[in-house]
Amino acid sequence: MRTVSLNSGWIVIAASLIGCAGFFYPFLLTAISQGDDNAAHATEAPLLIAVVTALCLATIVTDLGGSGRESGSSSKTVALLGALVSIDAALRLAPSFLGASPIFLLIILAGSVYGPAFGFQMGALTLLVSAFLTGGLGPWLPYQMLGAGWVGLTAGWLPKPAEMRTRVVLLAGFGAMWGVLYGGLLNLWFWPFSAPGAGADAGLYWNPSLGVVAAAGRYLRFYAVTSLGYDLARAAGNVVLTLVLGAPLLLVLERFQAKFDWRPWNPTTSEELLVQS
Repeated sequence: MRTVSLNSGWIVIAASLIGCAGFFYPFLLTAISQGDDNAAHATEAPLLIAVVTALCLATIVTDLGGSGRESGSSSKTVALLGALVSIDAALRLAPSFLGASPIFLLIILAGSVYGPAFGFQMGALTLLVSAFLTGGLGPWLPYQMLGAGWVGLTAGWLPKPAEMRTRVVLLAGFGAMWGVLYGGLLNLWFWPFSAPGAGADAGLYWNPSLGVVAAAGRYLRFYAVTSLGYDLARAAGNVVLTLVLGAPLLLVLERFQAKFDWRPWNPTTSEELLVQS
């Protein structure tokens, strides 16, 4: 598959930096409003959704802006992205066990085969489209988009061992890691607004007087109590699905990759070949 353009890379970096600010501000700010959870995110969530979606679309437009051979490859890449996002979004309708979901398998495999920028778009757009299918629109959606986008982005950074079994085991371990890390990131969006009030702190909740180290310690305890069990189930689901389906799906995705070397018809070259024959 063609190398992602420098402009596309900068757009993905911009989206990731915006996402980092959205996730990690409780550790950096000394005081934020302690209003109601949904009210606190009522204004920022639509803006963040719009920004992340716009940056994903900007990456697609940038990739389509090539010419000649690169342009043809770009159009096929975008068509494949749309097909994979549609398939993966529909998989969110499948029953899940605790936190396990089949959507992460295709995000990881697509990022591994087609690269970081493709993987980021695959993850972010899959969560966006699936939210419309499942009625999952809410202040949590932009954070889900960013988290899934980072799953695909980092999958594109993985090495590709020549032996398929080694590669599948590597991807299974990667899926296990992100099964836990994804939940840890997603909890951050509501943690600052979940405090039960004075006298019931229990050493789990955020308050504006905490330093970075103290806040991190409290968050780790909060995460362990609230969602670690669900995330371990997601990690186990990612491992099982990758070990069972990873190899055949990788072969299918790489077969499509081999067809992306598209060449426009060149009449001059064609006439020369006819004369020589």
